[in-house]
Amino acid sequence: MEGKAGGDKFYIIQNGKVRSYKELEIGDDVAVTYGPGDFIGVIPCMSGHSQIETVVALTDVVAIAVRRDQYPALIAKNTPVAMKIIRTFANRMRILNETLTKVTLKNNIISSPEQLFVIAQYYEKVGQPNLAIYGYYQYIKACSQGYDVEKAKQRFVALKPRTNAVYFEPTNDLMRSYPKNTMIFSECQNGQEMFIIQEGQVKISKVVDGNEVILAVLKKGDFFGEMALLENKPRSASAIAHEDCKLMVVNRQNFEKLVSSQPQLIASLTTTLSERLWAMSRQLANTQIRDPLFKLFDMLSLQLEKARVVVTSGTAYQFDITPYDLANMCGIPQEEQGSLLATFVKDSRIKLVNNKIFVPDCYEITKIGPLYR
Repeated sequence: MEGKAGGDKFYIIQNGKVRSYKELEIGDDVAVTYGPGDFIGVIPCMSGHSQIETVVALTDVVAIAVRRDQYPALIAKNTPVAMKIIRTFANRMRILNETLTKVTLKNNIISSPEQLFVIAQYYEKVGQPNLAIYGYYQYIKACSQGYDVEKAKQRFVALKPRTNAVYFEPTNDLMRSYPKNTMIFSECQNGQEMFIIQEGQVKISKVVDGNEVILAVLKKGDFFGEMALLENKPRSASAIAHEDCKLMVVNRQNFEKLVSSQPQLIASLTTTLSERLWAMSRQLANTQIRDPLFKLFDMLSLQLEKARVVVTSGTAYQFDITPYDLANMCGIPQEEQGSLLATFVKDSRIKLVNNKIFVPDCYEITKIGPLYR
């Protein structure tokens, strides 16, 4: 049942049908019917968070229960099971990405490579030449006959002397280093690599109609870029070095080797995807809060849940995000951020340490979100 503790098991349906639904269905994130061979309960089981949906048997059902600690052994004996779960997760993540963009930014995702020029222009406008020059390069590469290709070439040449962008093209390097505020890949760009963070942080974001929404800030040990690798489709979001980063690169060839030879690593990937799907589902619920100030507080509460902070009265926590990062996570337009954040940082429950959010008592924060959701 939605909201209940997740437990340590998920289920593989052998016979019968079940239906999953949410109390609040938003956009394309709607009820689904599952049958033999499908999986239920993987996200809360592998992430260790609460259930994100309610599942009801439509017929008599026979299912195999798999404990979390049994998953690596299951993968080692049956690689296709792991691949089906991972590909299902990649597909669902794409759907959630699209729904989140529609709801947050009131627009649809545009996956055309022509959008690379728009993305580049946005980052140049907001003073991020490292990100802009990468976008212009990828646009020139993908749209050599495009309407704006000459302008893109001019901007690339003009920006090149004052940027330190790296890796415009893939390499065979197993490890790559990216300076802070450089692009790892851009939304709408083709790609067949995923990355594992060895050092630093990576921001996952989208640009639509002159606004940026941050989907996640990832840390050491996290994976990203798996959707393009698994589905062979254009990137659905951009990955940007939030700090100086060192990344391990996984391409299609070594990914297949990892699946068959490293069950613990694939189990870790499944856990990471589960946590990300859980967080995106929670972020989607955040979009339904009308008061923008309480959106911010609810998003802070979500970050505490993601970090698995044990909250009691008086628990303090230092976040790795700025107030502007938080506003972007909520999809609040830039023109509305100034006055809203001025009110936010004056709240007695919030302090700033080196421009990053510090909360003296997290219990006060966690009380706010559920009420307004």
